[in-house]
Amino acid sequence: MSFLNNFLGTASAVESASVRPRYETSEAAEAYLLTVYLPGVAKENLEITGEAGELRIVGRRAWKQPDGWTSLYRETGEEPFELTFEHENVVDLDAIRAELRDGVLKLTLPKAESVKPRKISVA
Repeated sequence: MSFLNNFLGTASAVESASVRPRYETSEAAEAYLLTVYLPGVAKENLEITGEAGELRIVGRRAWKQPDGWTSLYRETGEEPFELTFEHENVVDLDAIRAELRDGVLKLTLPKAESVKPRKISVA
């Protein structure tokens, strides 16, 4: 389990009618990095909200099955993606950066000043 998972806790799909997307986490010196795989989700259908202690990602797919079309096999359903991370206020919510490209969401979650290492000088 990575350092990020320890602080962000477990991710969960909140609504039963949603799907928890695949995601990866890592940590850099100044930020946590989160990659979330959201196939079929466009920027207009993506909602990222951050509150004290929680980061929530909801993505809705834009593609709709045409009338009269019958699917023989479909790898993914039409349910929205939903992912919620609980954290202990270790993320600077005002400085989060997000980029969505080809169904891959990359979030940079800067560490809050309170959790960054500090160098202490000796007098």
